Amino acid sequence: AAVRGVDATIVMPSTSPSVKKNAVKGYGATVVECKPTEQARDVAASNVVKETNGVLIHPNQDPDVIAGQGTIAKELLEELPHLDAIVAPVGGGGMIGGIAVWAKHVNPSILVVAAEPVAADDCFRSKKAGEKLINEAPPVTVADGVKVSIGHNTWPIIRDLVDDVICVTEEEIMDATRLVWERMKLVIEPSSGVGVAAVLSENGKRVLTGRKNIAVVLCGGNVDLEAMSWNPKQ
Repeated sequence: AAVRGVDATIVMPSTSPSVKKNAVKGYGATVVECKPTEQARDVAASNVVKETNGVLIHPNQDPDVIAGQGTIAKELLEELPHLDAIVAPVGGGGMIGGIAVWAKHVNPSILVVAAEPVAADDCFRSKKAGEKLINEAPPVTVADGVKVSIGHNTWPIIRDLVDDVICVTEEEIMDATRLVWERMKLVIEPSSGVGVAAVLSENGKRVLTGRKNIAVVLCGGNVDLEAMSWNPKQ
């Protein structure tokens, strides 16, 4: 928006880390805060569209956004054509959906696995039930980037193209995040740690049995250092 000289208003939950809010403002956008529920976000976004005569670009259900996130798989498979599996966190499903569409187009036998917190397991439950389910209450998880439920555009993709969903605990998420910080020297946020935690978990080892070349998507590095705790129980 800034490059094209277009005003941008971003609706964010009031509980979003300050580092994310400050980054959005730093890029020149206006932040409108709302209660941390999916309904409140939809209402706030609708109000902004009406007040500004704007156009809504949904962060995970817009087809162009989903396609754009699919370039993650495109780049991975161009550089690593022998990949056996791709693991990525899932919230609304835009990223895992885009990845699945491209990866399965290029290699139908590749395994595409979604990872999510136990506390926000709507994707896991949806796959198991064969129908789109939501998180009935706002999830309480350190992985704030994947609290949202999968949506109407991403569910059919996940249903048909995502092979499995691995759920991980808060402790596993923070242990995995810390491992990446300490061993890889990369600053990732806990939402990114979800994918790493899934691969390291016992269930992940079962799902990925026989797969030697596995890519894990690290999807963000927005860390509020002042609020960061390596102990999820604190």
